Amino acid sequence: MGGVQEFAFEIALCGSLEPVDGVLARQLGAAVHGRRVADVVRIAPGPEFDRRRAITAETIPPLAVESGAGPGRARPVTDVFDCRPDRARAVAERAAEIGFFERERRGGRTDVRQTARYPDWVGTVTGIENKPDLDRPGELADQLRTDVSLALFDEVVLATETYVTGAHLNRLPDAVGVWRFNPETGDREVVREPTPLDSAGPGIELLERDPTRADVCPVTAAEKARKRRRLAERAYGKGWRPALPACANCDPRAATPSALADAALPWCTYHERPVRPSSECGQACPGFEPADSPAADPEGLARRQAGLDRFGGG
Repeated sequence: MGGVQEFAFEIALCGSLEPVDGVLARQLGAAVHGRRVADVVRIAPGPEFDRRRAITAETIPPLAVESGAGPGRARPVTDVFDCRPDRARAVAERAAEIGFFERERRGGRTDVRQTARYPDWVGTVTGIENKPDLDRPGELADQLRTDVSLALFDEVVLATETYVTGAHLNRLPDAVGVWRFNPETGDREVVREPTPLDSAGPGIELLERDPTRADVCPVTAAEKARKRRRLAERAYGKGWRPALPACANCDPRAATPSALADAALPWCTYHERPVRPSSECGQACPGFEPADSPAADPEGLARRQAGLDRFGGG
């Protein structure tokens, strides 16, 4: 199965999962010290999800969340950040733009404070690895073993289109749940439920492996908590839908005869099929016609996180 087909599988899966309350995002960094990109991350609402929603629909800069600024007295920008002054000012400006900081001018300096206390909004975090064809596993086993031993997620699931046999299950860590998903119909069968992981405790991360050795790194509970918060914030602001290309042949309203239509994969009128914007669109495409990007929210097609509007502001 080629890369575009795997992408279509991922998009269709996200489209089928979106009606579930919470936040859904694709292709997020899920390593603390190493390299790991999670195909899909699903975050269930925590106790203060409504308060997070009331702040902004954007990602709050991690350095702003981790800064010494609070909702009380405004303090100088350079006092609340542990980074270069120019970096501190840029982060503070972005945090103010999206409504997480308020700025005050005092003499020749800028003071900041949070508009609200950062909420406890993250519930169960699920990492989903997509492998449509289990007969071509690649590095799947190492990836899933790392996810389980690191336990950055509360649970880990493998999604596949392959008929899952006992031999397949035996090659996977016992804690990993397994879904069989049909990208054309949107049907999803739970082959095995995931086992909850110790996301609040320390973990072990696989960094490199070769035929003779494996390099691992211990990860503290504090490091994991910081990464989980950053992962959740990125997921909240990024979402899962691909950006619409700035091309006259992009038609986000076009219907397709599969689950991909529900997933809002951009339709190309030149190629007469859904396309992957990051790899197929642009000046190298013979059908590329420069134009403004289509409206982000065309009639009948939600582009943002569908689950975010199910919770009232607080």
